[in-house]
Amino acid sequence: MPVSTNNLKNGMCISYNDKLWVVVEFQHVKPGKGGAFVRTKLKEVKSGRVVDVTFRAGEKLDDVRMETKNLQYLYNDGDAFHFMDTDTYDQFDLARDFVGEAGKWLKDNDTATVLVAGDEMIGVEAPMFVELEVVETEPGFKGDTVQGGSKPATLETGAVVMVPMFVNSGEHIKVDTRDGSYITRV
Repeated sequence: MPVSTNNLKNGMCISYNDKLWVVVEFQHVKPGKGGAFVRTKLKEVKSGRVVDVTFRAGEKLDDVRMETKNLQYLYNDGDAFHFMDTDTYDQFDLARDFVGEAGKWLKDNDTATVLVAGDEMIGVEAPMFVELEVVETEPGFKGDTVQGGSKPATLETGAVVMVPMFVNSGEHIKVDTRDGSYITRV
């Protein structure tokens, strides 16, 4: 759907040069001489790079509708992560590189949020907090908690997080997926 550069808004997703871009900021400029123009900062959706682009005032661009879709994570076969839309039962195979960091927090039957622009999937987000089992960590010793130290722990999904000394193998913990930090035992 075409949109005029006069109607740009921050956060709007547009198609420009056959790529998807999000408008980070824009400024309408009306010089004393010549025609008006719009200066923009655009962030490419896939790579995350930011560029400055100047458009003539009133120039038409393609507006792209962005939405989120909740998909159930089924399993990982090494090369791809398999998801299912619980409304339509359609299954999607997403490459390991596409899923990225979100993959280390997903376990079978978890719900992941997929960002969709038009008909194209452009990113995967894990839930903000996940509860996972500690499968391997060094044992804590009495008196180790005085200094508030921490130790690495491997979780059931393969992710490694720093946990307090009192956490042992076999326990379930809550983790913040935004920064990979330990929250509490569950």
